[in-house]
Amino acid sequence: MGSLFRSEEMTLCQLFLQSEAAYACVSELGELGLVQFRDLNPDVNAFQRKFVNEVRRCDEMERKLRYLEKEIKKDGIPMLDTGESPEAPQPREMIDLEATFEKLENELREVNQNAEALKRNFLELTELKHILRKTQVFFDEQEGGLNTTTESMTRALITDEVRTGHSMGPVQLGFMEKSNEREDYYPCFVAGVISREKLPAFERMLWRACRGNVFLRQAMIESPLEDPSNGDQVYKSVFIIFFQGDQLKTRVKKICEGFRATLYPCPEAPADRREMAMGVMTRIEDLNTVLGQTQDHRHRVLVAAAKNLKNWFVKVRKIKAIYHTLNLFNLDVTQKCLIAECWVPVLDIETIQLALRRGTERSGSSVPPILNRMQTFENPPTYNRTNKFTKAFQALIDAYGVATYREMNPAPYTIITFPFLFAVMFGDLGHGAIMALFGLWMIRKEKGLAAQKTDNEIWNIFFGGRYIIFLMGVFSMYTGLIYNDIFSKSLNIFGSHWEVNYNKSTVLENKYLQLNPETSDYLGTPYPFGMDPIWQVAGANKIIFQNAYKMKISIIFGVIHMIFGVAMSYHNHTYFKNRLSLIFEFIPQLIFLLFLFFYMVLLMFIKWNRYAATNKPPYSASCAPSILITFIDMVLFNTPKPVPEGCEVYMFGGQHFFQVVFVLVALSCIPVMLLGKPLQIMKQRKHANVQPITGSDAEVGMSNGQPAAHGAGGHHDEEEMSEIFIHQGIHTIEYVLGSVSHTASYLRLWALSLAHAQLAEVLWNMVLSIGLKQEGWFGGIMLTIVFAFWAILTVGILVLMEGLSAFLHTLRLHWVEFQSKFYQGTGYAFQPFSFDAIIENGSAASSAENE
Repeated sequence: MGSLFRSEEMTLCQLFLQSEAAYACVSELGELGLVQFRDLNPDVNAFQRKFVNEVRRCDEMERKLRYLEKEIKKDGIPMLDTGESPEAPQPREMIDLEATFEKLENELREVNQNAEALKRNFLELTELKHILRKTQVFFDEQEGGLNTTTESMTRALITDEVRTGHSMGPVQLGFMEKSNEREDYYPCFVAGVISREKLPAFERMLWRACRGNVFLRQAMIESPLEDPSNGDQVYKSVFIIFFQGDQLKTRVKKICEGFRATLYPCPEAPADRREMAMGVMTRIEDLNTVLGQTQDHRHRVLVAAAKNLKNWFVKVRKIKAIYHTLNLFNLDVTQKCLIAECWVPVLDIETIQLALRRGTERSGSSVPPILNRMQTFENPPTYNRTNKFTKAFQALIDAYGVATYREMNPAPYTIITFPFLFAVMFGDLGHGAIMALFGLWMIRKEKGLAAQKTDNEIWNIFFGGRYIIFLMGVFSMYTGLIYNDIFSKSLNIFGSHWEVNYNKSTVLENKYLQLNPETSDYLGTPYPFGMDPIWQVAGANKIIFQNAYKMKISIIFGVIHMIFGVAMSYHNHTYFKNRLSLIFEFIPQLIFLLFLFFYMVLLMFIKWNRYAATNKPPYSASCAPSILITFIDMVLFNTPKPVPEGCEVYMFGGQHFFQVVFVLVALSCIPVMLLGKPLQIMKQRKHANVQPITGSDAEVGMSNGQPAAHGAGGHHDEEEMSEIFIHQGIHTIEYVLGSVSHTASYLRLWALSLAHAQLAEVLWNMVLSIGLKQEGWFGGIMLTIVFAFWAILTVGILVLMEGLSAFLHTLRLHWVEFQSKFYQGTGYAFQPFSFDAIIENGSAASSAENE
């Protein structure tokens, strides 16, 4: 239980392992996850270390597995995940794994290459099939006589006839039997397929480059065609270009090549086209059969690989992690023993030794490993042992800064104070119930939800803080009962202790009706639990009453919270044997806080206890002094202002004397905090006549995991006196001014609570009440629509947005107002060699890479 309130005691150990047993021993330590190794080769390049070849082999195996994973996900094949973590394979098994992965990769790449070649052939045949069909339509159009195409070609040839003086005769589409004299003037054509979005630019380029001496006909292919290289669906069109002469033929082909249009042979004779079309259809059917068989074979290969892929990933990552760790070790002079240095928790040394013994037995080595504790002055890492409940609260603290080694850990106290202060701002029974139910659902389903391992960061944050969300909801339900607030309405459980002596119309129509406890409306006894429900209808002085109530409890909670933080520093100073900080920091800080701010809290309780609306002077409500004015007059030594006749200036006898004493004592603590510790350090250095300080007040180092002095007075043995005075001055000014600002900062509890309640009331009055006022069948429909809208706004604004706002403000109160009193947070986290953490991070990185 001690490690919950402080970090685990750590020690630096030296580990000696036989070369043949090192792999198995490190594997056992990785399963255990309790050892943080140090790099004993910091100056050695990563490519010059002993096991760099093994690491490269693991990288290559991981690359092949990622390729398999990508292909499996492409086909939508589910990967088997049993949730079990296989042990790290022995080094000799790496060869078998490499051979298996090599075989799978080669087989899969060969299948993919064959499939791509078949798909490319299939695409060509499909395009040829469409060309034969579409061009048949083009050629059929000219059978009835001279059509538009013929006219266009005729005009082009007539122009040429005028230029050359030769006569062409009648024009027909298609290839003609060429004469020896004028073969250049007989029209010919090319047919092909082009991407549909390139067609307009293609047509313009043909017109410009060929100066209008070509004729283009095109028809769209209705169904998209699959691109064999990437599997995308592409829409294409068939075109046929009529021209004459070799020069135009060369230009047309170059333009087609530039636009990546595919040209296909197309016979002139209809019989030849029909014969070719039949051959194409036969080949397409054969290709479909072969493609189906290829896909079936590929699917079988991937299904077999999917059954073992998760386990293969785990094995490869474990092997790689082991060799990475072995690269941190040193070799002895005999080259037969590996030497390592590692941080380990003192309580787990026996467990670690058992793991080393198991590894030695697995390797068959006869020489047992040696684990020796070392003497060091280096600061150990901070290790707070957590479980699934405390992990989220510890993460809140570590987000501010990892605790200095062995200093007080705020996390266990945060488990209570964090949801409570959140609930003071978020107090609503209905909204708290929504939050608690959401957190409870995540807790009940945590095994299934954790197994999904989604990459959604927002969901992972919610799921990681499920216990925080549940506690915040439960505490908000409690404070909601105290405020008697549920969706801006009240619960009349015990019956109101007020009687409104007015008729019904006056109560319902008068917005300025006030509850006056001096009258007979108040029965004289308080509501048994929380606020009286009558305050919900007190439109005139409801906010005034709640403001005074919530403002005061905010200051009360804040001062108690800060005093608790100062008290925590006492345990730090005593544990680290820092007597100077205990005397010259803790004691004056506590006196300063108690004599000023805690006294103000006592005045609140005295005022609540002594003054009442029904009392006669001097203790009636009209005689009650303002706590804020009283505190200001006390600090400034002002004389209180005159009070009404029959009232007393002070709340109790001797108040003025006590206030003067409290202020003088609090002010005298400031020079003690400012100069006490530096002067004492100067005195000790002068007395010892040496720079380092010795004795019980010295800031000593750490040996065998024992704590070193830290805190505001720690590690000053090597500092200049000027730096010590400056440091102490900054610390004193920060504390004195911070005590005032931090106390005021807790007023955010009141402000956010008021804002939350008012927003809930606005949503009720301006949204839901509209549906409740409608009658009849239309009213039922209207209420359903309005309620859905109100529910969306309630969850979206009041639960999510207001909840996030209250969460952030609560986080600030803990990080700044509370932890600044005792928490340094200058340590570094214990990062043990753990297979679980490595595999989890590797899986996240792999998923991100695939995305």
